[in-house]
Amino acid sequence: MKMPASIRSFALCVIVAVPLAAFAREQSLLEYGEQCAREIGAIPPFNCNDGTDIPITVNGKPPARGEAPKLCDKPSLLHPTVEVPGQCVPFSRILNLSRGDTQISAYCRRDKLRDDKDPVYDEVVVVAHHAGNGKTCWFDSRSPVGADGIDASRVPPPNERTPPQGHPSAVEFWTTPAKIAAAKPTCISCHDAGPFIFSPYIGQVWDKVPTDPWGKYTSIGPAFSSFHPATISTPGNTCIGCHRIGSDQSCAAYIGLSTGRLPAPGNSRLANGYPLSHWMPTDNNMSRDQWNAANVRSVDALLSCCTDKIHRNPNCTFTSIPGSANGR
Repeated sequence: MKMPASIRSFALCVIVAVPLAAFAREQSLLEYGEQCAREIGAIPPFNCNDGTDIPITVNGKPPARGEAPKLCDKPSLLHPTVEVPGQCVPFSRILNLSRGDTQISAYCRRDKLRDDKDPVYDEVVVVAHHAGNGKTCWFDSRSPVGADGIDASRVPPPNERTPPQGHPSAVEFWTTPAKIAAAKPTCISCHDAGPFIFSPYIGQVWDKVPTDPWGKYTSIGPAFSSFHPATISTPGNTCIGCHRIGSDQSCAAYIGLSTGRLPAPGNSRLANGYPLSHWMPTDNNMSRDQWNAANVRSVDALLSCCTDKIHRNPNCTFTSIPGSANGR
């Protein structure tokens, strides 16, 4: 018996729709955590209080006990273009959980002033990266509704299904990869040249941060499949000698912030003056005139490329980062 054409078409739609629906299903936190552990390396449980304090100073001096200044010499640039609470709050911490090629950096952020050893933090961010294959994962803590901060005395591995009694599970602690990818600007927009970013704030504890400025770099997981980071360069540019320059938030914020073209939100008067206003190169010990002679032309060239949306400027080279084809 021959099947009518309309039924055949319906049957074909059903057969095709099932795998498409399965493919479009959002990857869960645990699935993402397991993929990252498998392809990069497992993130161990950790206590934020085991990390290293990130110093806060105003005019070169730490604030008085119990004081959280609104402006400081080296504010956090987690939000590089807008003023947010916590940019100058003391006792945020950084941890290096790396081993071998598995590079893991954890940032435990205070938005509210608390005692140094208080186990409560306001945000926990983890970047996991493999220096060999370039694969990278992003994790950010949930913001519990109605809660005053997060108990970070035991931060669970993102793939942990059953935590020890009395501690939050991974699903309770971490947000989903889809929500991280949907944030504006997203992690990859700011980390557009590599997994780890230097700033004056984090540079104070740079020896506690893993680095891979020229290595392969790709964010794995379907939530990040639409992101394809690229870098920019121009002939003889002095700004690309130590690391790549990204074409997303590097253009929108970091080139200007690091060269005195933009004041960082949270900057003190000292931070807005030379040399703190010009923190690239990181070992800047030049006079203002020397810095200008060495770098202004290169900065102008990069910013010109940033506005070249259709890539017509022959002096601008846009290059995909090696390994940037997304892995699911």
